[in-house]
Amino acid sequence: QVQLVESGGGLVQAGGSLRLSCAASGSIFSINAMGWYRQARGKQRELVATITSGGSTQYGDSVKGRFTISRDNAKNTVLLQMNSLKPEDTAVYYCNAAIITRTYYAMDYWGKGTLVTVSS
Repeated sequence: QVQLVESGGGLVQAGGSLRLSCAASGSIFSINAMGWYRQARGKQRELVATITSGGSTQYGDSVKGRFTISRDNAKNTVLLQMNSLKPEDTAVYYCNAAIITRTYYAMDYWGKGTLVTVSS
């Protein structure tokens, strides 16, 4: 079994910062891309940022220049540093990872999500 566990969400004022963390654990052989997605109330889930095992990154247009994704391959973790937060960043943030298990089964895994609320 594989689990992704997010932490670091909470309430912050506009202009503030938060750092999200996601740790993958379980029967993991390797992890390819890891990333963060978010879903605001009444909206579809959208890409926030992704990072490959080699460190290549991709960002959603609305967070470019404000958010930074990074990962620690040795610890199977991915971080999201969020700066200059805006009320429109309020959403549930989900961790995602493309994992190959020790039985060589490849699948996308999702965390349960962590709520980020930005007050104006």
